[in-house]
Amino acid sequence: MRRLFFLVQSLAKVFYFYKNYFMRNSISLFFLLLSFGLSAQESLPSISLKDLKGKTVNTANLAQDGKPTLICFWATWCSPCKKELNNYLELYDEWQAETGVKIIAVSIDDQRSVMRVAPYVSSVMWPYEILLDSNKQFAQALGVNNVPHTFLVDGTGKIVWQHNNYAEGDEEELHEELLKLKK
Repeated sequence: MRRLFFLVQSLAKVFYFYKNYFMRNSISLFFLLLSFGLSAQESLPSISLKDLKGKTVNTANLAQDGKPTLICFWATWCSPCKKELNNYLELYDEWQAETGVKIIAVSIDDQRSVMRVAPYVSSVMWPYEILLDSNKQFAQALGVNNVPHTFLVDGTGKIVWQHNNYAEGDEEELHEELLKLKK
């Protein structure tokens, strides 16, 4: 919350200072604000979530091992989410061997439907780390409005790519992004 306050305060100062200059060129103002927004969330926020075994995990530490991490927000009631993660499963071994990527599936199921997560994951045998974000704190901190929403994080914890929704073939674009990190 403090980071958000300072971000808003900083943006207000920048806007006030440059308002005369940028009022003549509103497109420049838009790109300036956009760049502040993108750089403000370039790393993972620190939120405590539980895994399926009840262990607490700090989200800021999810991608600090030098290897890329794919964070996929999903829900049991979301068909495109399940399709995306099931399609990634077919490619996961190849991607891991090629890039070292790990996938973390973050369920945003609320208190009423969170009980369906473990049985579903068990039935599809996902090897991914599963985290529960029932209060949607992590999702909100990353600006996730709907699922599926996927983030690619480099080995230092910086968000380098994100994608909202899922359509067949999206995994090809993701694979290209993973290969860029390998270089």
